[in-house]
Amino acid sequence: MKNRNGIVNLRFFAAGKIAGGITAGGIIAAGSLAALTLTALSCEKLDVVGSGSAASFEKVLNQIPQSVTEDRQAGGWSLSAPDGGARFIWSGDFSQSPLFDAAIEFDAAPFLAAGLDPAKLPENFTFSGGKLTVGTKLGTETLKYRGEASPLDSYKWIVRLRRDVIGYHAALDHYGVSLGGGNIFEWAKDMGANDKDIVFVLDPAPFAAAGANPSRIDGWLFAKVSVDDENGKPVQVDKLLKPFDLK
Repeated sequence: MKNRNGIVNLRFFAAGKIAGGITAGGIIAAGSLAALTLTALSCEKLDVVGSGSAASFEKVLNQIPQSVTEDRQAGGWSLSAPDGGARFIWSGDFSQSPLFDAAIEFDAAPFLAAGLDPAKLPENFTFSGGKLTVGTKLGTETLKYRGEASPLDSYKWIVRLRRDVIGYHAALDHYGVSLGGGNIFEWAKDMGANDKDIVFVLDPAPFAAAGANPSRIDGWLFAKVSVDDENGKPVQVDKLLKPFDLK
């Protein structure tokens, strides 16, 4: 309580308690909890990339609903390229994913024709059934949903738990999920202002080391791409790109 001068009246405090039996420590703890909650909410609101990526990813999913399907074998969802030559796969439950929580699966034939020996690829690649897959494990958490799980809800879990793998590629005005090793699935921040609505991005170095000539891989563009280095400075790097305009 305060008197008319706004000074706290200490007679309402006795042995660390406030009238009504609430401890001063409890008030402090409650205040701290409230502050932490507000901080968390503020950080979430300030995470423009995280929230923006989810909003634009939803638009991509709605643009090609026929290409977004449940993938029970992978324990999640997949978004297929219009030409059927590649898929982005993401988990619906990290605790149930058999191998990867986020991955790109693509036809192996063009890579084999360019000289690839799949046995020489790193451990984050698999080769099976005529398909190559590169991916990453994001966690072991059991993902909980309110009602039925959806492709967008599962993506939002990636944002919440592994915000570090969500990025913004300024040169293309894209958001993306990093699979590690320079391999990324990207999509346009604004499809209306972009002619590359989704892009499957692969690092050509592992393929070259395994015998493939990156410039001869049919269906993939071998090109220089501008990215920011660890100091935020733009640098040119080699990439294999499979871009699509969904409109």
